[in-house]
Amino acid sequence: MENKRVLRTTAFTLLAVGALAALGVLLVRDQISRSKRDLFSPHPLRRLAALEYLGSVAASVDTVLLLRDFLAWEPRPLLRKRAHAVLQRLEEALATRASEVA
Repeated sequence: MENKRVLRTTAFTLLAVGALAALGVLLVRDQISRSKRDLFSPHPLRRLAALEYLGSVAASVDTVLLLRDFLAWEPRPLLRKRAHAVLQRLEEALATRASEVA
């Protein structure tokens, strides 16, 4: 009887933790998808989400120019560092694509 109660309590706890984790993932994903284009937002988390979005899209000259503008504008060193890393990756992808075409 005691083992059954412990097993049921453990199962319920694991189910609740799993449900909360899934809800957290959905909320974060929703927040990132909402703000993925907020590169010049006054909120740093939205700017970070926008940087992550730009880092995941196909490299283009427009994206590189936008990131250069962002680097000149961004006041936070951490976000500037992340933007610089994304910019370098996109520039390398463009250079690779250009060398393959030539």
